[in-house]
Amino acid sequence: ASFLLLCFRTSLVTPLIFGLLLQPPLTQLSIITQPNIVLLMADDLGIGDVGCYGNDTIRTPNIDQLAKEGVKLTQHIAAAPLCTPSRAAFLTGRYPLRSGMDAINNYRVIFWNGGSGGLPPNETTFAKILQQQGYSTGLIGKWHQGINCGSRNDHCHHPLNHGFDYFYGMPFTLISDCQPNETPEMDRAFRRKLWLSTQMIGLITLTAALGRLTGLISVRWKMLTCLAGFSLLFFISWFSSYGFVRYWNCIMMRNHEVTEQPMVTDRTTSLILRESISFIERNKHKPFLLFLSFLHSHTPLLTTEKFLGRSRHGLYGDNVEEMDWMVGQVLDAIDKEGLKNTTLVYFASDHGGWLERQEGKRQLGGWNGIYRGGKAMGGWEGGIRVPGIFRWPGVLPAGTVIDEPTSLMDIYPTVVHLAGGVLPQDRVIDGRDLMPLLRGTVEHSEHEFLFHYCGIHLHAVRWHQKDSGAIWKAHYVTPVFHPPGAGACYDRGFCPCFGEGVTHHDPPLLFDLSRDPSEAKPQSPDTEPRFDAVIRKIGRAIEEHRRTLTPVPEQLSVYNVVWKPWLQPCCGTFPFCWCDKEGDN
Repeated sequence: ASFLLLCFRTSLVTPLIFGLLLQPPLTQLSIITQPNIVLLMADDLGIGDVGCYGNDTIRTPNIDQLAKEGVKLTQHIAAAPLCTPSRAAFLTGRYPLRSGMDAINNYRVIFWNGGSGGLPPNETTFAKILQQQGYSTGLIGKWHQGINCGSRNDHCHHPLNHGFDYFYGMPFTLISDCQPNETPEMDRAFRRKLWLSTQMIGLITLTAALGRLTGLISVRWKMLTCLAGFSLLFFISWFSSYGFVRYWNCIMMRNHEVTEQPMVTDRTTSLILRESISFIERNKHKPFLLFLSFLHSHTPLLTTEKFLGRSRHGLYGDNVEEMDWMVGQVLDAIDKEGLKNTTLVYFASDHGGWLERQEGKRQLGGWNGIYRGGKAMGGWEGGIRVPGIFRWPGVLPAGTVIDEPTSLMDIYPTVVHLAGGVLPQDRVIDGRDLMPLLRGTVEHSEHEFLFHYCGIHLHAVRWHQKDSGAIWKAHYVTPVFHPPGAGACYDRGFCPCFGEGVTHHDPPLLFDLSRDPSEAKPQSPDTEPRFDAVIRKIGRAIEEHRRTLTPVPEQLSVYNVVWKPWLQPCCGTFPFCWCDKEGDN
């Protein structure tokens, strides 16, 4: 009888044990199911501006908590040092020159809402793939990837044409021109030249007219009329665009509709936060992708009264602390809806802080910590090394720090795989799926080489020599800092990519970032026995990389960049574009 009882118990226990063994772990289940994805991207935020990356004066408790509960990347690299190309790479998982979104000239970003350049319609964003996988996809905040191609309403570059179901925000980028009391920022030097030229032409016309009236100069009235007409046409040709920057560029849109023209900056922050939380609440019952693209911390540093004067770093610090508060509000909304354990949250900046952005003695740009250089510098670490934080409770190990080369382009394959999608097979994808690295199932990043461009010009290359742990970086071109010895191009406001403002290096400057992350001491054949071998290895990688590049239309050509009245979004009858539909509501 006892033997029969034992057999009976065994027959019950054995299937139970097998069932438990066959049951996948919780983390594996979480990865199989489609998680919600919340991508938080700051604008112009320096890696040194965040508490968990070493700043002990600007308070960022919510971003710091995100790092404590998740994974912090210490070598997270933007594919470009400026907004438009960096975000194009982020959205497509490809170096921006592959889509024509990097500059061949000094116009290195989208300059006008009424321009014809932008993210090409044939590019496949991660939002488009997630949309096909059944996700609700939303973009709140900054776009800066263009709007129209050939007519005012074709919306070929618009977020809704690139996989987003819902868009609320700025199709352009925040600039000081958006604030009536601020010094104009957009194309400031060029505008001065245009205004000076107008004054010179006007002075010549006036002098000729006075000379004709007094008889001192013999000139025909017909000639004076032509000269006066030319002066007026020249003035109108540039003032019709640059004189109304606030109306043409500083607008807010909901989907295809212009809701504010010009935007009312006092309420922008609260509206963006409200829209973000509303999107989460509306879509909590199905997988969603929310890309919250902050206007913080780009000048003119829109900051609500609640946060003014709170930080120890003036208006810039106030602005960063307000953004951190917004991050906290979004995380609270996720918790409130019970979505914390089913939501992957990512925080980053599009590139490094803007060192040259100053007004008098006020520093209005960010700080890049120990890293050399800043915004607009394609090679130096300060322009491209950014914060990178992931949180997914129960799936990603909390409190983890990873010092492996990763890229903003890696978000593309990572979220596509999590959504159950398939990467496009008809093009090169430069990003790599980060989940194995984030979960700790592999030790090293898949990136062996990363190529650092300034416009279409290759400035530097990083080689992760995994067997030795060295991270070599060769600089072929570096900007000329001014004044000499300074860490930025304070005379220009931006460091250039080519021309007289750069220095070419042959042999290249070589650094080992694993020992010298500040890029302070270049190696030489005398100090580094492997110097020649490393340079040859990187040179072969460049040749192989260039073989993967194919010619594409230049989206930032002069023609595509200039303002075109027939492409200008307008909430009235052009040129009488003015509305405040948020105020009406």
